[in-house]
Amino acid sequence: MENYLEYKGYRGSVGYSAPDRVFHGKVVGLRSSITYEGTDVDSLEQDFHEAVDGYLEMCGRRGFIPEKEYSGLFQVRVSPDTHKELAIKAEASGRKLNAVVAEALEKYIAAL
Repeated sequence: MENYLEYKGYRGSVGYSAPDRVFHGKVVGLRSSITYEGTDVDSLEQDFHEAVDGYLEMCGRRGFIPEKEYSGLFQVRVSPDTHKELAIKAEASGRKLNAVVAEALEKYIAAL
């Protein structure tokens, strides 16, 4: 993601609505919806900070643990045959299926 903001471990998108003449964004990687906007970059960034701070304060008041983006846990759906072959090859190499998949994904990212 090239155009983004970061604050307190949260990452937010940056977009622009020409008809409304406003910058806008959303904190990414959360189930909760945290949005912000501004008429220029400085006001967008300020509203982003205020939105994150507001979210963290609300969680504190309610006794919730704030979500963090990308927990590292996600589900991948593949065909049963693919699952079987991956599991067999992972076991044959003395590795866990998770480790094999994580390595493949890291190689994919590095190739981009």
